[in-house]
Parts: sequence; C-alpha cells; structure tokens
Amino acid sequence: MDFQNNMWVIKNKKIFLLLSSLFVLGALVLVFLDGLKFGIEFTGGSLSEVSYIDQRPETSEIRTVVEPLSLGEFLVQPTGENGVFLKTRSLTENERVSLMKALSFDGQKPIEEKAFTSIGPSVGKELKSKSTIAIIVVVLAIILFIAYTFRRVSKPVSSWKYGIIAVITLFHDVIIATGAFAVMGKLFGAEVDTLFVVAILTILGLSVNDTIVVFDRIRENLTNKFSSDFKEVVGKSLDETYARSINTSLSTVIVLLALFFLGPESTKVFSMTMAIGMFFGTYSSIFLASPLLVLSEEMQDK
Repeated sequence: MDFQNNMWVIKNKKIFLLLSSLFVLGALVLVFLDGLKFGIEFTGGSLSEVSYIDQRPETSEIRTVVEPLSLGEFLVQPTGENGVFLKTRSLTENERVSLMKALSFDGQKPIEEKAFTSIGPSVGKELKSKSTIAIIVVVLAIILFIAYTFRRVSKPVSSWKYGIIAVITLFHDVIIATGAFAVMGKLFGAEVDTLFVVAILTILGLSVNDTIVVFDRIRENLTNKFSSDFKEVVGKSLDETYARSINTSLSTVIVLLALFFLGPESTKVFSMTMAIGMFFGTYSSIFLASPLLVLSEEMQDK
C-alpha cells in the first residue's frame, strides 16, 4: 500500500477495525484461559533474596532442593550474576531457616542471605485496590483533558467523542499488552506485580500521547478548513503524522528490546510488556483511533 496516498487507512478502515477487534478478542481469550498470576505484592507471601558465593546453580537444581520443603507453589528468579529471588507463601521462622539450608544445598554451596521480606494479604489487597484506582483516575483524567483540549472542535465530531475514542484505543493497547503478559506468565512464570502496574500506567501515558498528536493535527486541519470532507481531513492528518509517530515509537521499542535482551532478569518481563504496549499504542493511534473518528462522523450523519 502507498503511504503517500493519505486516504488508504480511511478507505480500509473496516479491515483495520476488524483486525483490532481480533487482537483484543485474542488477548481476552489468553487472559481468561491462562489467567494472570499475581505476585506476593498482591496476594501476600515471602520474598527471599540470596547470593551464591561461588557459581549459581541452575534454576532446575534449585527447584529440586526446594520442592521437598512443601512450601506450596513458588517462583525462582535469577538476578545478577549469582543472585536468586525466591517467592513463596508466607513462611515461619523455622521454614525460612529450612529454606536457607536447602538453597545452600546443605552447606555445599555457600550463600549470603541478602533480604527476606514478608507481605501480609491485607497489604496486598490494599495495593490491588490502589492500583485499580490509579488506573481509573488516569483514564478519567485523559477523557477530561482531551474533551477540554478539543472543546473548540465541535463539528463534525463532538469534542467529548475524541476523549471516548482515545480511551477505547487505550483499552485496546492495555488489553493486548495484558494478553501478552498472560502468555509470558505461562511460559516464563511472569507475575503481576508493581512493575506490571507501572508498565500499564506508562503504556496509557505514551499511547494517549501518540493519539493526541494525530487528533491535534486533525484539529488544526479542521481549523484551517483544509477540506469540507472530514474523511479527507483525517487522511491528510494521518499522512502528516506517520513519520513522527512511527519514529518516536521505534526508537523507544529498540531501547526496550535492548533492555530485554541485555538487561537484568528482573526487568525482562517489564521491558517486553512495555515494548508490546508501545507497538500497539502506535498502531492504534493510526489504524484504530482515526478510523473510529471517521466511523463516528458517518454514523452521526445517518
């Protein structure tokens, strides 16, 4: 398809809307089928961090010595060169001592206990509630901000519809990123923790930024009366923002992928979640938000 033809996205808007719907549906299926694993920050539990004096054993070896302790489901996560995070249910002092003994392979592999933290279920419940409230407040603030910013653009699409469409694109991006996270939970044991919440909030901010850039160009072209045909105005606005949106997103995604492949183990899932969210944030600002605006205008005329 010719990117210089500024109407190609609008002419094929039904294809892109269908494609976005399939992305969201697929992500929801992944979330409901595989579910999301919540970390101890939300469910309560204990986090142990140890560092091996010599070479760190393989993760499978560590699991082999910890499983006989009957601690329930646990997660082993390498960190740094010789460190290990171990997430378990809440442990008693005797269980903690037994765990340290097991991790040292009965003293055969000396370790240094870096940290041991216990989080009660009430703290996890409070954190989950605050995280939900934070996301809701961000979404409402975005609607109000866009509605206020576009208050002078009431024709042919009302200003509040810009806000609603922006939020629809945000849900599109967040749901797809969450679906990808569910897959990472299945494959790599990724858990929903505070880093995941940070990733989602960051995706919301970066995604709406891309969408506002496109919407703002539409507003300018409407003000300049580029054309009486709303579809042509949207098409021209997209043509003027392709390079900016794609280049900005691409540079960020490259950094995130570098962090995923070269960064510490503890940030790999965070960086991949962000990269996926950024990619679909740029996609939705071009191929979802603008077609929805045109569709809204068409439905308004009927």
